[in-house]
Amino acid sequence: MVIEIVAIVAGGVLLLAGIAGCILPVLPGPLLALAALFVLSLAGGWGVFSAATLILWSVVALGSLLVDAILPARAAGRAGANRGGVWGSVVGMLLGTVLFPPLGVFLGAFIGALAGEIIFHRDNRRPLISALAVFRGTVGGMVLKLAVSGAIGVVFVRGAIRLVG
Repeated sequence: MVIEIVAIVAGGVLLLAGIAGCILPVLPGPLLALAALFVLSLAGGWGVFSAATLILWSVVALGSLLVDAILPARAAGRAGANRGGVWGSVVGMLLGTVLFPPLGVFLGAFIGALAGEIIFHRDNRRPLISALAVFRGTVGGMVLKLAVSGAIGVVFVRGAIRLVG
């Protein structure tokens, strides 16, 4: 019973770190949440979740990270933005997270995207439109990762109940 409790606590910490990682760009949120499922499954002798469940959530978690990496760039490209706006958004998100939590993530992403567009794409006549597109893509990716990590959290709780029950 001790191993199960340690696994549930460790998995819970991984799950919370995964949810935080959906907002903090330095942590791979869905992968940390996914690790919680593997910790729980390992403690239960691989009988808590089926292999199909673990494979499915692995594909979904990796897919959400891939979409999160592509979405801001695609949104930026459609609005005429360049890499400066995308990188400015990432840097702004990091600085906003440190300097003005928790809303600094969103505000920093927008201000960073706008600054990146103004500084590195001077011929862009609509930097605000481009910055808004980058911001929408960034927030969209964040929401997707939160949804995936939240769903993994539900699966984790069901598995934890099954493990101790």
